[in-house]
Amino acid sequence: MVRLAALAGVLVLAACSQAETGPALAQASETAQISDTAVATHPVSGLNLIDLAVVRGDKRIPFRVELADTPQAQAKGLMFRTELGDFEGMLFPSQEPQARSFWMKNTPLSLDIIFVGVDGRISNIAADTVPYSLDSVPSDGLSIAVLELRAGRAKALGIVPGDRVEWTLPD
Repeated sequence: MVRLAALAGVLVLAACSQAETGPALAQASETAQISDTAVATHPVSGLNLIDLAVVRGDKRIPFRVELADTPQAQAKGLMFRTELGDFEGMLFPSQEPQARSFWMKNTPLSLDIIFVGVDGRISNIAADTVPYSLDSVPSDGLSIAVLELRAGRAKALGIVPGDRVEWTLPD
């Protein structure tokens, strides 16, 4: 009889415990999902990911790009990276419009380096850069940002100088 009473007590406690933790676990899970979507980061670089689009007329070409928004992230860029998806890239925003210049040191991937002018439009594209090259790849004039894509993507997608580049930086 004592065993039966003890077993009944354990079952009641287990049922209460599940009833109390069930909603709490569900709420914690929802909170985790909200946190995951609030600030997405790239699994390799750890940089924040943002949405970006290249726009020509009615045509929008969407990308999910890594945001190199610190001096350290900009210095490293895509160095040592061996993969970059079809609609992935890296954005290097400038605090102030400036002439920009990039090189391919320690970068095994060939890239399309797209310079965005002060009007938000592509000023020039350095297509199919040479991996590991120390040669300077400059902007034509002042730039507010640089977008790097895997080599050949600009041509394949019809991206040309004059196209508008749109993005929003996180707060």
